[in-house]
Amino acid sequence: MSVQPDVLWINVSPSFQRFDRFLIRYLSHQVSIAQWEYLQNPDEPSSLDIALVLLHDYLKSCRQPIHLIGHSTGGLLGLLYARQHPERVKSLTLLAVGVHPAIDWQAHYYAMYQLLPCSRRMILAKMVQNLFGSQEKNSTRALIQLLEQDLNSSPSPHSLYRKASMPSGGVSVPLMVCGSQDDLIVDPMALQGWKAWMKEGDLIWECPEGHHFFHYYHPQLVGRQILQFWHQAGKSLTNHQLA
Repeated sequence: MSVQPDVLWINVSPSFQRFDRFLIRYLSHQVSIAQWEYLQNPDEPSSLDIALVLLHDYLKSCRQPIHLIGHSTGGLLGLLYARQHPERVKSLTLLAVGVHPAIDWQAHYYAMYQLLPCSRRMILAKMVQNLFGSQEKNSTRALIQLLEQDLNSSPSPHSLYRKASMPSGGVSVPLMVCGSQDDLIVDPMALQGWKAWMKEGDLIWECPEGHHFFHYYHPQLVGRQILQFWHQAGKSLTNHQLA
């Protein structure tokens, strides 16, 4: 009989997996963590509906509720799932997901594409700077390729012709929202907007720096905060059960 993991990391952006590895490795020293990955078929419409069904198929096999964690669109998928099936979720940790949860880097990219008289490559180069900070030429070129891949493979709900929105709101399970003070995609105002939807025990935490992928640059700092939250969430659930 396979052992159920304590934590499930949700990834729907294969191009960005490398930015999750350091934090996953750090967390894995303290908890059992599994990765759930979704790769959108190029022939499929850009939608999170199929991913939600597949995620539910996996979590139905888990005997007990599990901690969910995800960055950006992966976090958005976790949020949608926790709203639909809170009985299967022990807690939800969101990285770089603002109070308007559908807003991701692609939403910013398409807005810039419509407004600025620049080539696609120039706009992607600007997005690299917004997402990662200043980079040397070779790094910028490599990161542009990653962004192009994500535009083609991520189920982000946005396109050149449609900017999607999803309702703000929290979840009934314990919630932690993490961001960076210098993130231009999910800025501190978008992060602090979660306060209106938080209940007792929920938490907002800001990394001092690291831009949109702060968990890549500071995995130990971020990881310590998340582990502490999971510990407190576990105690709260136990106390609730005893009551």
